[in-house]
Amino acid sequence: MPSSNPLPPKENNLFKRVLRCYEQKQYKNGLKFSKQILSNPKLSEHGETLAMKGLTLNCLGKKTEAYDFVRRGLRNDLRSHVCWHVYGLLQRSDRKYDEAIKCYRNALKWDKDNLQILRDLSLLQIQMRDIEGYRDTRHQLLILRPVQRASWIGYAMAYHLLQDYEMAMKILEEFRKTQNVKQFDYEHSELLLYQNLVLQEAGLHQEALDHINQYSEQIVDKLELEETKARLHCKLGQDAKAAEIYKELLKRNNENWFYYEGLEKALHLLQPEDRITIYEEAKKEFPRASAPKRLVLNFTLGDTFRELMDEYLQRGLKKGVPPLFITLRSLYSDPEKVRIIEELLLGYEMSLKLNETFKETDEDKETPTTLLWTYFFIAQHFDQIGQAKKALEYIQKPIQSTPTLVELYVVQGRIYKNAGDMKLAMNSLDEAQSLDTADRYVNSKCAKYMLRANMIKEAEDMCAKFTREGVSAVDNLKEMQCMWFETECAAAYRRLGRWGSALKKCHEIDRHFTEIIEDQFDFHTYCMRKMTLRAYVKLLRLEDVLRSHPFFYEAAKIAIEIYIHLHDHPLSDSDANQQVDTENLTPSELKKLKNKQRKAQKKAAIEKQKEKDKAKQDVKTKNKEEEVDGPKEEELDADKLARVENPLEQAVHFLSPLQDFAKDRIEVHVLAYNVYSRQGKLLLMLRSIKQGCVADRNDPKFHECLVRFLKTGLLL
Repeated sequence: MPSSNPLPPKENNLFKRVLRCYEQKQYKNGLKFSKQILSNPKLSEHGETLAMKGLTLNCLGKKTEAYDFVRRGLRNDLRSHVCWHVYGLLQRSDRKYDEAIKCYRNALKWDKDNLQILRDLSLLQIQMRDIEGYRDTRHQLLILRPVQRASWIGYAMAYHLLQDYEMAMKILEEFRKTQNVKQFDYEHSELLLYQNLVLQEAGLHQEALDHINQYSEQIVDKLELEETKARLHCKLGQDAKAAEIYKELLKRNNENWFYYEGLEKALHLLQPEDRITIYEEAKKEFPRASAPKRLVLNFTLGDTFRELMDEYLQRGLKKGVPPLFITLRSLYSDPEKVRIIEELLLGYEMSLKLNETFKETDEDKETPTTLLWTYFFIAQHFDQIGQAKKALEYIQKPIQSTPTLVELYVVQGRIYKNAGDMKLAMNSLDEAQSLDTADRYVNSKCAKYMLRANMIKEAEDMCAKFTREGVSAVDNLKEMQCMWFETECAAAYRRLGRWGSALKKCHEIDRHFTEIIEDQFDFHTYCMRKMTLRAYVKLLRLEDVLRSHPFFYEAAKIAIEIYIHLHDHPLSDSDANQQVDTENLTPSELKKLKNKQRKAQKKAAIEKQKEKDKAKQDVKTKNKEEEVDGPKEEELDADKLARVENPLEQAVHFLSPLQDFAKDRIEVHVLAYNVYSRQGKLLLMLRSIKQGCVADRNDPKFHECLVRFLKTGLLL
């Protein structure tokens, strides 16, 4: 629909150039052309030009001016789809998606067939998981552009996400009939596999099997084809065919544990004696494969287990496999198996020291390194069962004979860590890191132990060896979303009582998760275009539960506990207490304290000046990076975070995702009760108690909350 205030030809050409400059990110030129239009007295209040000028200013980071111009333009031309569309883009840039959707809907009232507005609306709807609205928008796009592949796929996917599998399948089938299939057509292959996924989720396993058999020649991903066939045969009870496929898959990859598991299910092997047979056959067919030798240890018992474990351990110790213990650690939940492993290991140690063989009856002598790796394994064994003293004794033996082996110091550090001495653990990892400075894993492990020993500055310096030059390690790790480092930093700052710095790290982690969710925008159109449809559906489902990740749980838990502490002990009170305490100091102690404070202030001033200089140097780069893709985040200030007016409201911000995604953790309900009890919200306290009873009624901290709640009820 044409604007209610059309421009003359000359100004109309200038307006087109404004649009082109915006698309090409030539924002300064766009402002120049819009100024030329608005300099005409008759057009000084032209709505669409004002709106475009505001959008351009937003891209240059002038947000307040941008909103003023866009709103002014909208007031002057309420019937312009351009003004409403621009206002929607502005709201989207501030992540106000609900408001942006309203703006797009208003724009469509005046131009219902505008493809760009419909596409932008569909992106926001799928981002906000308004699937029904997304379906309607994709239907309109399909009507307007029936020849475009994305129109069909988007419409079908909307029905798939709504679990209307029959309709989704009909649309996909109609679209498939229109395709000209080429040889080795990957995109068509992905379409067929996506169709099959829809059939499987609909529970139509026989139809899915018929479908994949019918189009098997057109499917390029042969591995996925065979795995899908095997799964479908199992679900349909066609076990002989499934077993045959799994045997062929094992020839392709004999280290895949899932193939062995699938083969067991297909053959209905329940007794250990029967299950052993397939692994014995696999060992003969694939003599170099380690999976059949390891998997059989999961279910065997007694003498059979001893015999197989003896063979497995000897093979690993002879070859000197450092992660041998890691592969067997899952067996340590069975005390009987632990006892057998210990007997075998101590027997090896005795025999190797006396005869240089694993057993007295063996004739072939072992190399000296075999005893070294035996000590290495025994140390980890005793560490796992909680005997730190013995573990340290055994790890010292190979260190004395081979002091240049990095893995020995890593294990020694882990033993000290499990024993609770983080200082010695850090020293061991520092020694390991000095032996191989090019090893990123050891470097990261050393930094982690430093943080657990509250040596934050040293940890930053350690990480700086592998971060980008010219940028501080902390900034680079934040840019790379290195959340393990930030989580450990937050925990270290909390132990040191630096509440603001700890909260800053927690909020940075929260922002990382927000950024990951926002990054979905890059894939909504890309996946439709490239036909990576199965991966796209997995992405959407992953994003829906993203904050169930352990990194977010740890950061949120730290933040909630700190906010509860700040509610109970506001910083202003603690500062006053510190001033009172200085009165009780002796003159010499007071002098030392003042000198220390003066040095700290000087150091802080120097660091602040460096940051200012760096900010001035990078201002040009930052201006170039400021675009409409997202709002500029407010800089986090540790002091402001620690002195927030309502700490409990901030705690609820972190608590809400945990209540949605970590209901099975009793700690979440304890934290929730502690927050809501301080807010005096009885119904929410009751909900926390009820959910806690389901999660773990016997938890001591939860029991304390339960008693407090019952006392509260008696007082009412």
